[in-house]
Amino acid sequence: MTLSRRKSLAIIGGGVITAATAAAGFAVTRSPRVALHPWDLAGTYADPRQNALSFALLAPNPHNRQPWLVDLSTDNEVTLFADQQKLLPATDPFNRQITIGLGCFLEVMRMAALQDGYRVDLSMFPDGADPHRLDTRPVAHARFVKDPSRAADPLFGHVHARRSVKEPFDTNQPIDAAILDQLAPHIRGDTLFGGSTDPADIPAFRSLSHEALRIEIETPRTYQESVDLFRIGHREVDANPDGIDFTGPLFETLRLAGLFSRETATDTSSVAYTSGLDAVFANTDTAMGHVWLVSPTNHRHDQIEIGRNWVRLNLATTALGLGMQPLSQALQEYPEMAALYADIHNRLAPDGGTVQMFARIGYGPEVAPSPRWPLEAKIAKT
Repeated sequence: MTLSRRKSLAIIGGGVITAATAAAGFAVTRSPRVALHPWDLAGTYADPRQNALSFALLAPNPHNRQPWLVDLSTDNEVTLFADQQKLLPATDPFNRQITIGLGCFLEVMRMAALQDGYRVDLSMFPDGADPHRLDTRPVAHARFVKDPSRAADPLFGHVHARRSVKEPFDTNQPIDAAILDQLAPHIRGDTLFGGSTDPADIPAFRSLSHEALRIEIETPRTYQESVDLFRIGHREVDANPDGIDFTGPLFETLRLAGLFSRETATDTSSVAYTSGLDAVFANTDTAMGHVWLVSPTNHRHDQIEIGRNWVRLNLATTALGLGMQPLSQALQEYPEMAALYADIHNRLAPDGGTVQMFARIGYGPEVAPSPRWPLEAKIAKT
């Protein structure tokens, strides 16, 4: 997270916290090192599978859990598994969102392989799938086949620049409705794309997103799931580069001063908690439009296809200079969210189907890439 995202946390008693010593001053300027290397290493591998995977691991995924493991033990093939240690049982009890993240991974892998002249033949859930939870069975078998006749995907050129923008958008810069017509053609298969930049719709969607986020934060087990994944400061991020990162001078200073920790984040009387709420609500409340994806049914194959289309949508918004942030709290399937889950489906899928993803769009600042595990950490077998 950047300084601007949470800058309100720095205001304590009307003043800005400063580091007390030269050593502390050095510490607060440090950034993660190892955790950002995968962005530089993408595309540098000789093996076409590893080269494609080096881009795939940059794909968006829920809570930055990076829930993918791959088996490369068969020549020209990749077998993808869901990492059972990276699930989100409180907010994603049926692993629907994790499956969508795996779909994002597969689509970026496919795009990257095309760049090297390979098509990827996918077989999804070859040994079957449980609709209630992802298990240890393969999510996909992928066979790499040399096929220079296949054209490269133009969206691939935006993989390095793609972000989930968790910053307030510029509310003085509206989005032309014609942009939605430019995004729609990038969606493939049976996935239904919807969106609105109509000023008449924006307040209602802002309010829905705000309320859903409030419920997630005020439900102890779902909020604790996020807090447990906080990585505070460059050392924690480098040691464990998944989850929700808080890095940069502000957070290093707050950490050293004892004002920001997992403990203060759960103390509802603390500045860390109240300012954190202000910051996340500033995101929902500055949406300048919204987009969503709906599937006709809600099988595992649908969720994978949604993921493939979600990353395509994110890349397409990047190409247009737009920021996009998923705000899918209202789509989460736990009891406290049931009323808003029904509300968003009544609004966006009144004729049936499952609203799988929902996001705000707008014009925002440039943001840094999210930390990633190196490719080698995600290869279960070679």
